[in-house]
Amino acid sequence: MKLEINQTVLLEHLNYVIRGISTKNLRPILNCIKFELNEDGLYLMSTDNEISIKTFIDKMFIKKIDTLGEIVVSGRYIYDIVRKLPDETINLEEVIDSKLYITTTNSSFTLNCSNVNEFPDLELEFNKNPIILNQKAFKTIINQTAYATSASETRPVLTGINFKINDNIMECTATDSYRLAVKKVELSDKAVEKTNIIIPTKNLNELVKLMNNDEDNLEMHIFGNKVVFKFNEITMMTRLISGTYPDTSKLIPEEFELIMNIKYDDFYSAIDRASLLTNESDKNTIKFQSNKNEAIISSNIPEIGNVEEKVTVQKNNDNEIKIAFNSKFMMDAIRALESDEINLMFNGEIKPIILKNPESDDLIELILPIRTY
Repeated sequence: MKLEINQTVLLEHLNYVIRGISTKNLRPILNCIKFELNEDGLYLMSTDNEISIKTFIDKMFIKKIDTLGEIVVSGRYIYDIVRKLPDETINLEEVIDSKLYITTTNSSFTLNCSNVNEFPDLELEFNKNPIILNQKAFKTIINQTAYATSASETRPVLTGINFKINDNIMECTATDSYRLAVKKVELSDKAVEKTNIIIPTKNLNELVKLMNNDEDNLEMHIFGNKVVFKFNEITMMTRLISGTYPDTSKLIPEEFELIMNIKYDDFYSAIDRASLLTNESDKNTIKFQSNKNEAIISSNIPEIGNVEEKVTVQKNNDNEIKIAFNSKFMMDAIRALESDEINLMFNGEIKPIILKNPESDDLIELILPIRTY
């Protein structure tokens, strides 16, 4: 394999595939990147067996192709070398004794290559009927739900986002058992069959980082134990989480004793300031109390001090509420809503708090209260 390529072009694609390797892997080959040069261009590939990433550089973006071939080299080392080279032409040449020779005008590096045959199959297959949606819409799904997934491995299914697809409706659910986010999206085409899968949130976050063109489409190719995403010049596979996701459909009430409308900026800022006097040991507790057209938000640390904030609200009736919640959970939920106003819906001080955009039902959020009153 021998070619000449600009540093910025190569680095852009190394930035994609470097996300598919793990330095903690016990198999050295899984810390490597595979280069495959053919008549069409250069493929770069990486995998840690949980995710696989493949990207393609068309020959029109390669300055010169001398010899076709394939090599496997340490991902971290070639990434760091290319990242620190100047923006100029880089020569890549496989030389005798399985070594990669990397040169520029003033620099030269030699990296040992691994056995190409040891590099695993990436399993990047496609099916005939992928789910297709806009990249921007997919990013929104992840941004509005991922925050509610669990970081604890004690219940693995809660570390992922549950994707349910029925006809042309995709419903995405995330919960850590203390909070819940449910996002519904209407697809342009009906799905051939019903889908109910759990995708690891950490892998979805990596996928979103690879997207750089919101207007282009994303293809989801769903299989029994994996999903293959295809967009632009990138293909990424992620394993699914096995298990049954909890049924959360009955957690959202249909009727409420009190519905309150509050401005996003006022509410978020008040909680942000009140959270300064909370701590982890006390679950970052904030108290929320309504009084006619005001909401009083307060918190305290006995040995430090207390804070009280007042925010104007609109209510659908004369009922009042006293309730407490985790300030971090509430701020995460508010940020995810992305609306100028928020509806807060209550059924008493020990029942879940529901949040939604007054103008849309496509995202519903739930937070369990903390008993203090």
